[in-house]
Amino acid sequence: MAQVGSESRPAAGLLSRIGLLVALFAACTASTSPGVSVGPTSAPPASPTIASGSPAPAPASPNVSGVTISLEPYATVEGGPLAIVAPPDGTGRLFVASQDGLAWVVDDGTTSAVPLLDVRNNFTTGGERGLLGLAVHPRYPTDPRIFVDYTDANGDTVVSSFRINAALPDRVLPDSESVILQVKQPAANHNGGAIVFGPDGYLYISLGDGGGGNSQNGQALDTLLGKILRIDVDAPGAPYGIPPDNPFTSEAGAKGEIWLWGLRNPWRTSFDRDTGDFWIGDVGASAWEEVDVIRAGGGGENLGWDVMEGAHCAGGSSCNTDGLMLPVAEYGHDQGCTVIGGAVYRGATYPMLRGLYLFNDACSGTAFAIDAATTTLVTPTVVGTFGGGSVSFGQDQAGELYVANLDAAVSRVVGASR
Repeated sequence: MAQVGSESRPAAGLLSRIGLLVALFAACTASTSPGVSVGPTSAPPASPTIASGSPAPAPASPNVSGVTISLEPYATVEGGPLAIVAPPDGTGRLFVASQDGLAWVVDDGTTSAVPLLDVRNNFTTGGERGLLGLAVHPRYPTDPRIFVDYTDANGDTVVSSFRINAALPDRVLPDSESVILQVKQPAANHNGGAIVFGPDGYLYISLGDGGGGNSQNGQALDTLLGKILRIDVDAPGAPYGIPPDNPFTSEAGAKGEIWLWGLRNPWRTSFDRDTGDFWIGDVGASAWEEVDVIRAGGGGENLGWDVMEGAHCAGGSSCNTDGLMLPVAEYGHDQGCTVIGGAVYRGATYPMLRGLYLFNDACSGTAFAIDAATTTLVTPTVVGTFGGGSVSFGQDQAGELYVANLDAAVSRVVGASR
């Protein structure tokens, strides 16, 4: 592992960070194919169909419209921070992964002088590639593993674990990487990259549809692309196991790792720590950005891509929506271009935010909120402005929220009543 002192910490990598935002923006505005190619196990029945419009969203609930949020500077993490997690060890520290391949420890606003880990030995960054995700084993520090999602030298997705050094808990053990999963990427964009542990102890991995015109992968169960995976990293004698209650373990030709399908680029995801609901910000194509939620106990849902974009038929035509799950919120490209999945606020500092799902758009910087208990498609309420380049939410052990910006800023979310 590289030993990088504070005086030699890597430069911000401005071109790489701008490249990520530009690539995500370009992905959103790319044209959408109205067709879909699926196998017999995943094709929807012939009816019903809907036109290109969508159900009218419900208005915001009063508790959403009564709040605003802003950002308070907390720490500086160079290299394009993309993921923020808190080890469940009572220290109050945050682990922050940056696109350039390094992860850092932030303790009370101070960033460590040496990196927590360094994956740059077998690595590609720039555009939508890099160190994209970070998770901590839920039994940490008893189980000292942390998990990362990055693109290797070939541009393919790698999910690996590293072990924290018990004697130096701000660093991983050298040469402790254990590769868990590798997925071939057909193009440089739509890698997904979010990884998070669920309340069931399983690891949930987000994979985009492969980009480069591979939108049909979302509707194909014989590929891991365009899916949320659910795996058991504690299975004995193997890199991972497939939970027996995964929805497609008994379906011929389907990948058993799949938990959700029909996704385009699920960039950031989170679990509601109170309810166990799973939230996804799925980056849109030509017109719509969407937020999806899978309520606790779910699994197997088809979120629609590339038949649908948000709550609309993709490509502006009519489409068959039987068996497809609609989002709970969407917004058009008049308000932004890249949805950043956030989190449900469960902290104690800002009671007015409790029970709200907070998220933002990376291009416009607009911050949104919806009532996390909504059961219908709702219009997200604008509750603040973060500025462009805010690309990830994280939360500490107390449930307070943080936002990472590609310009190296890690900020705390501050709530207020209107």
